[in-house]
Amino acid sequence: MVILSILILNKAGGLIYQRHFNEGLNKLSSNDYLVLAGTFHGVHAITSRISPVPGSGGLEVLESDQFRVQCFQTLTGTKLLIFAEPHQPNIDVICRRVYELYADYVMKNPFYQIEMPIRCEQFDRQLVAYIKPKQ
Repeated sequence: MVILSILILNKAGGLIYQRHFNEGLNKLSSNDYLVLAGTFHGVHAITSRISPVPGSGGLEVLESDQFRVQCFQTLTGTKLLIFAEPHQPNIDVICRRVYELYADYVMKNPFYQIEMPIRCEQFDRQLVAYIKPKQ
């Protein structure tokens, strides 16, 4: 499994978490990551409205020759963006596991304020423990 990066966006499209796991992606500035999050949020919202399928959730997968972006949107509107290699198998399973870690270690943290940047060491440790051994 080669996961390059994980971003978590709040329901307003703000970047609340960003972590690299591989050197495959170019490093961007903090401002660039904020722009990326806002842009993806906007494109996701537009694609959910123009979809010919009623109830479509919007843009879910963006593929290129170099990487693949998988979006997992929760019922609360939080989006998990996983950047992986183009032919990464079972990325939907990875998305669900990352969401489980988010729910267990971030949302159950009494000190976490909803929609604010995630600063939870236990979440970081569990996420690294899940992603790194599989790389």
